[in-house]
Amino acid sequence: MSGIERSVDVCDGDARIAGTRIPVWVLVQAKNLGMSDADILKNHPSLNAKDIENAWAYAATHQAEINADIRANEEA
Repeated sequence: MSGIERSVDVCDGDARIAGTRIPVWVLVQAKNLGMSDADILKNHPSLNAKDIENAWAYAATHQAEINADIRANEEA
């Protein structure tokens, strides 16, 4: 998917915003906790609106993967 990357050697292979070390699941969890897109962009100034759009599109089509990544982080 455009704007999303996966590499075994970066972020443990989790899907992330291209060119960053920000996993999609981190953004999804922030949204789940009540943060708005504007809040997320404020907290991640290296991101832009297109990055957020790409993250939501990826999460919508890979829900099981994102939920598993969130659970794995909570258990760590």
